Amino acid sequence: MSFSRLRRSILISKVMAEEVAKSGIGSSGAPPTAGEAAAAAEAKSRSIWPSVLRWIPTSTDHIIAAEKRLLSIVRTPYVQEKVNIGTGPPGSKIRWFRSSSNEPRFINTVTFDSKENSPTVVMVHGYGASQGLFFRNFDALASHFRVIAIDQLGWGGSSRPDFTCKSTEETEAWFIDSFEEWRKAKNLSNFILLGHSFGGYVAAKYALEHPEHVQHLILVGPAGVSSETDPKSEWFTQFRATWKGALLNHLWESNFTPQKVIRGLGPWGPDLVRRYTSARFGTYSSGTTLTEDESRLLTDYFYHTLAAKASGELCLKYIFSFGAFARSPLLRSASEWKVPTTFIYGFQDWMNYQGAQEARKHMNVPCEIIRVPQGGHFVFIDNPSGFHSAVIYACRRFLSPDPDRESLPEGLTSA
Repeated sequence: MSFSRLRRSILISKVMAEEVAKSGIGSSGAPPTAGEAAAAAEAKSRSIWPSVLRWIPTSTDHIIAAEKRLLSIVRTPYVQEKVNIGTGPPGSKIRWFRSSSNEPRFINTVTFDSKENSPTVVMVHGYGASQGLFFRNFDALASHFRVIAIDQLGWGGSSRPDFTCKSTEETEAWFIDSFEEWRKAKNLSNFILLGHSFGGYVAAKYALEHPEHVQHLILVGPAGVSSETDPKSEWFTQFRATWKGALLNHLWESNFTPQKVIRGLGPWGPDLVRRYTSARFGTYSSGTTLTEDESRLLTDYFYHTLAAKASGELCLKYIFSFGAFARSPLLRSASEWKVPTTFIYGFQDWMNYQGAQEARKHMNVPCEIIRVPQGGHFVFIDNPSGFHSAVIYACRRFLSPDPDRESLPEGLTSA
């Protein structure tokens, strides 16, 4: 890379740092708690060097500031808060303060204004993502629901403790227990739980352990439904037998994550993320492609969430084997589900909806599968209007005075 391009990358990083310094953190205007003040002091101590001189120009403060800029697109007023979940629930098999300090942990949370008595929907992002990726959905859903979106522990603007889990059971507990402590802190019950991809896996596992709190489960392109023993995975087993597959499998088992590539590129990381977001989002769009502002703000936000300290991302090899096949697939516990469930898939989603069809055969609760056209794995970005229609239809018994007379919206397909 030429010196001129290096200098341009450094200047871009400097501008990003200056924007963060101007933007402030949070939107509620409330004075910081003692825990937040301590976290801010720690962040400040880590930020003695300006961003322009750091190899990875990011921090938790950068994430929250980038989130605020991205959500400036959303018209519905909201409150951002860091919800204290303590140091670990009593009797938990995994405590998430295994780190250099025992300070309380926080879940970054945004809550949108809504009409009085609206049903509550809690939105949980997928692997390598964070709640800001739902930015195209907040306005539409907030007109029907009280919308709350979170960053899971170890991702986005939430605390990022050292990840010390060593098994599938411990790793699942890391996410399930931290979500339950967040629910207690927010004093929530009887809510609709929506999870995307890995967030769908976590949502389903949570509903299995705490069904009394979940009114309805919406799984959007959920990961982890089927296992590697699925006959459709035969081609992947054959690929893994090749030298390329063996190499990739080794990297997977070594917990080499995509985020490590972003960090390794240092000041060139933002450019790689920009290329990815430009190529990926809008590929299956219904015509509402990302605007220039949306693309720029999403890239900025996405970069900071990916490049920050590794934490929750290190769950990968404990939850999935190479190829994203679940080590403890949802299909295995389908007969134990106690919460009515809706699966939503984009037509071009690489997650196979047929796994949901197989799970439905074993479920003893109402279950429906909805497919949305012109959408891939990020159907809520690719075709937001179709996604909104699917969510509203899935929740018709909470929204309609006569839900049985509601028909599937035009364009959607029932599988």
